Amino acid sequence: MFRHSWRVGRIFGIDIQVDSSWVLIFILFTWSLAGNYFPRSFPGWPPGLYWAVGALTSLMVFVSVLIHELSHSLVAIRNGESVKNITLFILGGVAQISGEPKEPGKEFSMAIVGPLSSLALAAGFFLLSGPLMALSVPLGASVRYLAIINTALAVFNMMPGFPMDGGRVFRSIIWKITGDLKKATRIASLTGQGFAFFLIFIGILQFLRANFGGLWLIFIGWFLHSAAARSYEQVRITSALEGLKARDLMTSDFATVSSRLPLQSLVDDYILKRKERVFLVVDGEDLEGIVCLEDVKRAARETWAESDVRSVMTPKDKLESVSPDTEGSKVLEKLAGLNVHQIPVVEHGRVAGIVCRNDLLKTIQLRSELGM
Repeated sequence: MFRHSWRVGRIFGIDIQVDSSWVLIFILFTWSLAGNYFPRSFPGWPPGLYWAVGALTSLMVFVSVLIHELSHSLVAIRNGESVKNITLFILGGVAQISGEPKEPGKEFSMAIVGPLSSLALAAGFFLLSGPLMALSVPLGASVRYLAIINTALAVFNMMPGFPMDGGRVFRSIIWKITGDLKKATRIASLTGQGFAFFLIFIGILQFLRANFGGLWLIFIGWFLHSAAARSYEQVRITSALEGLKARDLMTSDFATVSSRLPLQSLVDDYILKRKERVFLVVDGEDLEGIVCLEDVKRAARETWAESDVRSVMTPKDKLESVSPDTEGSKVLEKLAGLNVHQIPVVEHGRVAGIVCRNDLLKTIQLRSELGM
């Protein structure tokens, strides 16, 4: 099976992953440096040296991106957030932080530290480039390029294109002024989408002038527009669930089945008659697991009469659950992260209810329409 990302290490307790798209951009970046930038700037090197320096420089560019993302992550951890991983991909890197900052000051510090770290790297590489150039021209050339690219990374990230760092700094300022995260996000998101359209427009102009680098700007603009829209939608959803707990979202009227129930009976008497897709498996009042339509479909149809629910269900020890006091946004985050349609609410080892994704989304829609 094709893998989308690989875990390559762990730093400060954070998993470092490389997306499959990174391999493509690494090859293209190396090819661009070895075939264009270094030969044009430093003619006369052996061909193999261009490729070696190009590959080393490309690798160090992504190390720089990793340091940039690590700075965000370490400030987030200091602010009480958890960071699951950092993934390097085609457009750079992204840190998967557990949630949105709770205060504008924390948002500002988390956002600004990224560009500042890139500027610090740029200054360090610039100071090293002179002595290294005297010692080894190829090594000095690589370090000088890293100073340029880190400066460009800092400047680009400070553009007011939410959810880039500059957009998050802008949002934190609006948030501080208005005291309204949702309003600040909407303004920052619209600004980010406007900046994305500007990049797309410039890219189209360059492409019409036979500059195929414009395609890259169009792609970046499209990506930023989508990210800005998604970020606002995420905050809108979180706001709609504000103040709600799992106990407010769950239903206590849920169907249960025995683990010894034949699959054929599950299909005939429960799935088809009740027109439901998921059932909790209980033994008395104790939760045994959960069984859903997808579990039944994985079993050969000719075995349904002989097989029971226990043979296909997800057992309790592998089942994720939430407590009645779990925040609504955390429940949704868990549903999305696990890619499941429902999650049981367990209190003192007993099932108190079940939260279904469809019901939760209906709640979000109703509260949004009411302006809540």
